[in-house]
Amino acid sequence: MLKIKRFRSSDELLWDEFVPTTNNGTLFHLRRFLNYHADDRFKDHSLFVTKKNSLFSVFPAAEKILKGDRILFSHPGASMGSFAVPENISIADAISLSNSLVQYATKEKFDGIRITLPPTLYQKRLSNYLDFAFFKQGFEYVKREVTSILFLEDTLEKNLEKFSSSHRRAVRSAQDKGVEICLSDDYATFYELLEKNLNIRHGVSPTHSIEEILDLKSRFPDRVNLFGAFIDEKMIAGILNFIVNEHVVLAFYISHNEDYQEYRAVNCLFYSIFDWAIQTGFKVYDFGIFTVNEKPNMGLGRFKENFGASGIFRDTIELKLT
Repeated sequence: MLKIKRFRSSDELLWDEFVPTTNNGTLFHLRRFLNYHADDRFKDHSLFVTKKNSLFSVFPAAEKILKGDRILFSHPGASMGSFAVPENISIADAISLSNSLVQYATKEKFDGIRITLPPTLYQKRLSNYLDFAFFKQGFEYVKREVTSILFLEDTLEKNLEKFSSSHRRAVRSAQDKGVEICLSDDYATFYELLEKNLNIRHGVSPTHSIEEILDLKSRFPDRVNLFGAFIDEKMIAGILNFIVNEHVVLAFYISHNEDYQEYRAVNCLFYSIFDWAIQTGFKVYDFGIFTVNEKPNMGLGRFKENFGASGIFRDTIELKLT
């Protein structure tokens, strides 16, 4: 029998030691990640699940008011949430987890539950048991975003074969024009590019402040990295990556200087990042979503497809309790 209890700060170490052992745990499930938020930003309501007095699952969550309803949300401060579960979870335990969550949320007088699910390919062992259990319980899709996934081969040459001819030419052109790619610690310059680029293209600011990005880098020095593209030591583009788990890398922020568009630096950046990722042993590169509220940016989607990427869902589901 599964038992749910509310997370306590004294359990933080146990939580973070457990997540990497699970089938679908990610960087976004870790307390060390969630704690970068200011204490007053979210009202934490994360959950511990035990089975026979042993930790079985964790559920990062916070309370959020949406249209006047009190929602248990996993997680409003991360790209994804849901239960982190054992690799060998059974269908019976998946159904029990979903049932226990609904019973708990009902008892705590929530008006609903909302969960952003990690893409299926983030799992060590592919399983839709949790999805099945949620929908059996009555959960419905709130939105289905599409993220671009590239399977990494065992050599860069094999991945290069997946590139469109135009992308291969762009990489050669960038190299011929002297674009140099390397890991960088110049987050300040990258952030200036990012702010300017997002404002020009979308009229918005980055989700994270520069201080938050630097905080995340200090919390995860080996799981957050920045690749920069340089001309004469001037950064003209950059990609900020999150190492999500032992086999997936996620491009979290991508930006470039519009004045240097002709150098095709972003193409060259991805080429070099794939090389690093393959040599490091990663299996999947996630370019991130190219949809916003299910509206596709066709040009962005096509740009990622030309590296050999294809689209899979990043789903948000919800169950109304009142």
